[in-house]
Amino acid sequence: MSDTALLEIRFFTTRPGTRAEFDRVSRDGTVPLMRRCGIEVLAHGPMLNDEDGYCLVRVFESEEDRLARGGSMYETDEWKRFYEEPVTAMMADYRTAVIEVPRHAVRAYASAVLG
Repeated sequence: MSDTALLEIRFFTTRPGTRAEFDRVSRDGTVPLMRRCGIEVLAHGPMLNDEDGYCLVRVFESEEDRLARGGSMYETDEWKRFYEEPVTAMMADYRTAVIEVPRHAVRAYASAVLG
């Protein structure tokens, strides 16, 4: 195991008036699905500085892991049946940033926030 991890930060712009529903679907549906698919979700929620903004922070071992594990969720029947259409309809745009971070920092954050 490397001393570093990849932190993926997704910045979503939701269509006006849909952010609360996007948050509910994320909290109750897509984030638990990600975790069942083995994706470590560190944080997610509405942005405080953008009324249509939403942020998702995930951790991966490597770029290969990010592409494989991150993509696996979108192949599940659950995603296709329940989330693909409504989530996509609520999104106006999104951007993804990926940075390398010390693994100890991820563990410390996860321990402090997630318990």
